[in-house]
Amino acid sequence: MSTLLLDAEALYRELLRGVQPLVHANTHLVGVTSGGAWLAERLQQDLKLEGQPGTISSAMHRDDFDRRGLSAGGQTTLPFDVNDADILVLDDVLYTGRTIRAVINELYDYGRPARVKLAVLVDRGGRELPIQADYAAARVALPATQSLELARAESGVFSFNVEAV
Repeated sequence: MSTLLLDAEALYRELLRGVQPLVHANTHLVGVTSGGAWLAERLQQDLKLEGQPGTISSAMHRDDFDRRGLSAGGQTTLPFDVNDADILVLDDVLYTGRTIRAVINELYDYGRPARVKLAVLVDRGGRELPIQADYAAARVALPATQSLELARAESGVFSFNVEAV
């Protein structure tokens, strides 16, 4: 495992700036487990939003569930009524689009939101599905043989890990 030469804290500050126009008084933040959930928690505080952010898992709707099974990343917790809600989904890295497709399916299991937007820390391209972020703090090209994920120290400081797939 090595650290990619991207400043995750600087990208977080860019994400904070960039999502402000997407967030309204009735917007609920929902983070994809686990990196997106960390982003949602911190944004909830930094944007001074009331309530708690939601956490959403893609595990039950993945098209590769038979190979991956349930991940230890966490379960879906949505502390608000999804029906007619304005939702901003947050994820650390957008790649093929398959996780976001699964997350949207999971979200609709809980109700029918009025609007769903997506913001990511890093868009690494390589889409296999027609999924695009409404906001990406950075765009990075990585070979398909590498994975990129957000890490969080006990102090709450973000960094990136890159691993061979």
